[in-house]
Amino acid sequence: MQNSDLARNRLDDRFKTLPPSGKFTRPHKGWIRAIRDALGMTTGELASRMGVRQQTISDIERSEQHDTIQLKTLERAAQAMNCRLVYALVPDSTLEETVNAQARRKAIQHLESVAHHSRLEDQAVGDNELSTQIDELAALLASRRGLWAEPTISS
Repeated sequence: MQNSDLARNRLDDRFKTLPPSGKFTRPHKGWIRAIRDALGMTTGELASRMGVRQQTISDIERSEQHDTIQLKTLERAAQAMNCRLVYALVPDSTLEETVNAQARRKAIQHLESVAHHSRLEDQAVGDNELSTQIDELAALLASRRGLWAEPTISS
């Protein structure tokens, strides 16, 4: 097993323990504002706990809403409200499924080109044979570097 396969399996196992990502959809006005309001904390109180001006809290909350907040600032706000910032990239499917789907796309792309030339030379393979070739090439591509590289166009 290659390092990337092992890393992929370990991460997929970790992701299985997470709750569905929909549970962590950011509130309309942002996490800072939602938690601050739930705690009954004013902007002035949060500003004091963060060591900033009260207007800065409004700016921070606005920057979170606009996706321009810095992680460092978000972490400081979290700490000031006795929270912990949890940062993660959560895949839409397992990493294994993502790699296999990309390998299959690449295999199809490659073999369709070959199949086109074969048809022109009257040497086309049947659908079953083509499907087998796609599966075999996808399995090979899934374990190689360069899977995510875009094809280069030669002139």
